[in-house]
Amino acid sequence: MQKKAGKILVVDDNTDVLFALKLLLKSQFEKVSTESNPENIPSLMAEENYDVILLDMNFTKDAISGSEGFMWLKNILVIDPEAVVIFITAYGDVENAVRAIKEGATDFVHKPWQNEKLITTITSGVMLRQSRLEVNTLKIKQRGLEAIINQPFSDFLGNSLAMQKVFETIKKVAKTDASVLILGENGTGKELVARALHNNSSRKDNVFISVDLGAITESLFESELFGHVKGAFTDARIDRPGRFEIASSGTLFLDEIGNLSLTLQSKLLTVLERREVTRLGTNKPKPIDIRLICATNMPVRQMVKEEKFREDLLYRINTVEIQLPPLRERTDDIPLLAKHFLAKFASKYKKKIKDIHTSALKELMSYHWPGNVRELQHTMERTVILTDNTTLQIHDFSLTGHEQKTEEVELDTYNLEDVEKTVIKKVLMKHQGNISLAARELGLTRTSLYRRMEKYGL
Repeated sequence: MQKKAGKILVVDDNTDVLFALKLLLKSQFEKVSTESNPENIPSLMAEENYDVILLDMNFTKDAISGSEGFMWLKNILVIDPEAVVIFITAYGDVENAVRAIKEGATDFVHKPWQNEKLITTITSGVMLRQSRLEVNTLKIKQRGLEAIINQPFSDFLGNSLAMQKVFETIKKVAKTDASVLILGENGTGKELVARALHNNSSRKDNVFISVDLGAITESLFESELFGHVKGAFTDARIDRPGRFEIASSGTLFLDEIGNLSLTLQSKLLTVLERREVTRLGTNKPKPIDIRLICATNMPVRQMVKEEKFREDLLYRINTVEIQLPPLRERTDDIPLLAKHFLAKFASKYKKKIKDIHTSALKELMSYHWPGNVRELQHTMERTVILTDNTTLQIHDFSLTGHEQKTEEVELDTYNLEDVEKTVIKKVLMKHQGNISLAARELGLTRTSLYRRMEKYGL
């Protein structure tokens, strides 16, 4: 006879009862553990996720009232609110049975038990436990979906040869579970590529979770990505799954992976190799099933040579590599994108703007777009909001960095960190410390700019 799925823990101070129950249940369920001392319940639950706990109501200290049983029921539910506890006692009565259910027990069994009835009760308990866990997982995934569903992002457009190559690669790779590394400057649409890969994959009906690694501090990295259990650290008031768990069965997109320190790279590599995560505060690993997509604007191969990025991690994340061209290298796509954003924002702000004048389009195509498509999108939105024209003219646009098209930043070094610091400092001075304007021109989020400012002491 094939055993039913289910891990059972029996807690009773009578060793004869423990022996009889183990003999009965071990042929029915995949794992049966017994324990005579209830004080060991917390450590047992820390080592194993039990589907059903058979709990004696009366231990030697108090043989009739059941107070010890109720105390341990409360403790079990604090450790695991989804636990399925079935009381078992020789001193059962209706009053205690009703109280047991009210306080969180699933069922109540009298000694001596009927074997078939007990097995049926435990089987129902195992099914209830699995249902609770599935509902909990669905709730977590739903929250993850709600968090991302309203994030605005434009359609992924382009007629240029460079973009057609990108679309062709996406079409070939999407149906597989191959890890993809997307390279490109900020604002080129790396997340849109990741979403396109997900939406055209076999995982499209499951979650797509995006994580900006540049916005996660080193101290929060493990908690955010791998999760934690209640009490793992001072503010850990509840169990919380990490992004890997939430994304399981779906796609996990790790943006700005080039910003990770070597220490965090090592921790990430371990998870990717083992295909399992361990929440902070526990030693129980959880298997994960994700499709991994990463992105960065950093020169990762140069970083490997400089020993700033692990070569083994690079091999792990870039089974397929997609390079996105900057907007200045696909200027033929600018009219298409500009008109797309015009239609989008004219509808959003209820403006009767029909077109962009040819001279204005030429001006847009001659601009160097340091913030790439993201900057073009912000420019079109701002222009739509401020103009009163039905056709956009040259003077409707405010291209803040146009006068610096051919300007070169003077550099004393070619060290990438020094170059980045110099550019950020220059842009901050240009905008007189206005973080929003500086971030926009740099093609960064405000959070990412703040992080870099803190890093360089600006």
